[in-house]
Amino acid sequence: MLRNLWRRTKDIFSRVFRREPLAPGRFESGTRFSWRGFLLVAPWIWPQRDYLVYVPRGYARWRRTTLLVLIHGCRQSAQDIAAGTRITQLADALSCLVLLPCQDPRANAWGCWNWFDRRTTVGAGEAAIVAAQIRAVRRRYRIHRKRVFVAGMSSGAGLAAALALRHSALFAGVFVHSGMAAGAASSPVTAVSVLQRGPDTDVAAIAAAARRAAGARARIVPILVVHGTLDETVVPVHASEVVRQFLVFAGHPGATAAPAALPSPDREFTAELAGARRTTTSEWRHQGRLLARRVMVEGLAHAWSGGEAQLPYNDAAPPDATALLGAFVSDVLR
Repeated sequence: MLRNLWRRTKDIFSRVFRREPLAPGRFESGTRFSWRGFLLVAPWIWPQRDYLVYVPRGYARWRRTTLLVLIHGCRQSAQDIAAGTRITQLADALSCLVLLPCQDPRANAWGCWNWFDRRTTVGAGEAAIVAAQIRAVRRRYRIHRKRVFVAGMSSGAGLAAALALRHSALFAGVFVHSGMAAGAASSPVTAVSVLQRGPDTDVAAIAAAARRAAGARARIVPILVVHGTLDETVVPVHASEVVRQFLVFAGHPGATAAPAALPSPDREFTAELAGARRTTTSEWRHQGRLLARRVMVEGLAHAWSGGEAQLPYNDAAPPDATALLGAFVSDVLR
């Protein structure tokens, strides 16, 4: 044992003093199961999902690090969203790991996450499966418990919202790109119309119920929302609704006093970008703490902003949503 410890110590010092190049990043795979993971919409599907983990360049097990959980959308794979968002570059820059859950194609004909499934919206179903993956990865790679962020695109964003609301103790922040609030659809039957019109449930009441259910384990989860003004798949009203939901969960005075309306932002500004595109950023804070940030992107449809355009559901024009995610992580952890 002492001989092995000496060899490892000597190897570390040799790398430092010789300035050897850092080991390149790599993908590793795994799978995780949860007894709470059965779905109402597909009860025959075994509650287990595969996942990928991106281990960044120069990763060292002795240092606790940040974990980003990135959940793909419909007609995407974990590999697709990793390539389209260039999340590995952000992971290398931040020295953080990335967990990429993989949907089972038998669980949804379009490869979507079942954000509308009743069990998922209350924290079981696919939310429980991904939560189990997070716990497994957190143990295996020595992730800092207070530095876990969840992000998603489209149906993956809906699952991210459900995870952050129902498993708030796991997360330091949530990023919703072109997605919807947790429990936005009252049933799978209404899901399509909800995407086109907005929630058919009281998302603020869902947030209040989630806060009561969590009790002392509840943790305020700051949220970043990015949405395109030309999104016809998930209409822009969802951006405001998911912000409202998380403000109620966080106990924002304006949201709890009038839960049916989105309170006025504490800060709002517009930025002109290349290509005649413009963004409007709104922020809600309480006692100096960031609770929510919403970025509305003019001219953006249902696509990851600033992504790799050769891949579906990506738009190369600015802003770079991955960079916005990185800045959000840095702001929350500051």
